[in-house]
Amino acid sequence: MTQTQAHTTHLQRPAPVAPVMTHTAAEIAEDAVVRFRGDRPRRGWRGTVYAATGGWVNPGLGAAETARQEWLARIRRPLRGVHRVAVTSVKGGVGKTTVAACLGLVLAENRGDRVIAIDANPNAGTLADRLTADTAVTMRELLRNFEHTRSLTDIAHFTSLAGRLQVLASEQDPAMSAALRREEYEQVSALIARYYNVTITDSGTGLVHSAMEGTLAVADSLVVVGAPTVDGASRASLTLDWLEAQGHTETAADAVVVLSCDRMSKDVDTARVREHFAARCRAVVEIPFDPHLATGGRIELDRLRRATRDAFLQVAAHVADGFDPGRVPSAPAVSGQVPALG
Repeated sequence: MTQTQAHTTHLQRPAPVAPVMTHTAAEIAEDAVVRFRGDRPRRGWRGTVYAATGGWVNPGLGAAETARQEWLARIRRPLRGVHRVAVTSVKGGVGKTTVAACLGLVLAENRGDRVIAIDANPNAGTLADRLTADTAVTMRELLRNFEHTRSLTDIAHFTSLAGRLQVLASEQDPAMSAALRREEYEQVSALIARYYNVTITDSGTGLVHSAMEGTLAVADSLVVVGAPTVDGASRASLTLDWLEAQGHTETAADAVVVLSCDRMSKDVDTARVREHFAARCRAVVEIPFDPHLATGGRIELDRLRRATRDAFLQVAAHVADGFDPGRVPSAPAVSGQVPALG
């Protein structure tokens, strides 16, 4: 090779290219670096086998535990902003306050943001009695001190705590609570929305009182409570009729119907009741009879039967589906008893 050829070859040789760094911290995730051992069952015969063998034998999750994991994933979905849930029924005695209380407890226990339950019942509501037994300070006191309530700490002076759930009680004097007007409820709701992500409102029995108008005006989703009885089912359906007549057609169609099975009869075709509401609403969930809830006393989630807790997980999951602003309403979902552990 001549000197001229060597010089030409040197000029044509491409310059070295710096290596592209494609590795990031995202690679050090559990799914990537931990050897897969399968989902670990914790209950039923599968959990017993797994524990007894020290994890060497893993039969995997049963249908019930798989369902619970799916419900919890939905409950824990991110929420941008505020979501207000109204729990209502035109008929009393069907477990509306119980549903509002348990829904609030489940959401607060399984989410990392702030959840509050508000008693907007104009007739000395019992939401705080069922959750904290503290009704010394109520929404009426909050309204009196509204101008001086400017922080989360200020609001805490008017609420009580049940686990991770904050509770705002209703006025216990019926003569005073009956004066709660729509604009007052909306005023409190706007204040609460500055500091809490999820609001559960027990709206009280009936649909035509002023506070109920305010509840529906700001609600992002609705839970209608009924029972698998002739009167309980017909009144829940009447609630949906009223909503549609008042121009809340989309709200009614997107509602979650909860059927409280404290009262039921073998003479009632419960499957037909479920089908009726499934055709009208987004989801239907049955809450089985539970001795702890039947006492009417303070509610503790740990004392509920497993089937009852699972039913409220379903309710909370359906409600949390509405946290996604881009959600497209799906076909109605009907939920009865959950699969047995296995």
